[in-house]
Amino acid sequence: MSLSLRFPQGLYGVTPEWDDTDKLLEAIAAAARGGMAALQWRRKTASPEAGLAQARQVIDACRQLQVVSIVNDDWRLAALINADGVHIGRDDGSLAEARLALGPEKIIGCSCYNQPALAVPALAAGVDYIAFGAMYPSRVKPDAVRATLEHIEQGRMLVESRKEQPRAAVVVIGGITADNAGPLIHAGADSIALISGLFESSNIQATAAQCKILFD
Repeated sequence: MSLSLRFPQGLYGVTPEWDDTDKLLEAIAAAARGGMAALQWRRKTASPEAGLAQARQVIDACRQLQVVSIVNDDWRLAALINADGVHIGRDDGSLAEARLALGPEKIIGCSCYNQPALAVPALAAGVDYIAFGAMYPSRVKPDAVRATLEHIEQGRMLVESRKEQPRAAVVVIGGITADNAGPLIHAGADSIALISGLFESSNIQATAAQCKILFD
């Protein structure tokens, strides 16, 4: 993890809706070989039993690969399987409740969509990253609101204005690929979250490496 950030700089993989856990674990390992720094386990369609079984395996794999592990939406699940943290969306409950439950050492990130104003109370609640998006048209969330480079710049100003060390990170998501991420990083993104752009690429390890180079 970067010395100056509470969430690692670089490539942040987000899992696709795959039922084949072995395939997913192979893909995660390939991304880690390419330099993926963090992974969010995100499943919207699995049954609770199948989801829990897959989540346990993914978080264990991240631990072995030394990749920071985040669970989407559910801090109770993150606590149960000892993930490194949780990502909280608008409808996923209280950030303060998640922090109280998980403790000070776990990572909490939150969605700010295209509204930097949402980052202000989130940062006051102690989140470790704020996320903006969708930056580009997204196949995973085709109806998602669109964020802009200005939103990234505003988010970066907000995290830096708090004078905290290590500071909260700025994450971007939505339609991002290794080829279109450059302007987002230039605008102030510390981390780029990829789903299809990483896990549906023809060479996952090479794509991860290409993303990593953007930050070097």
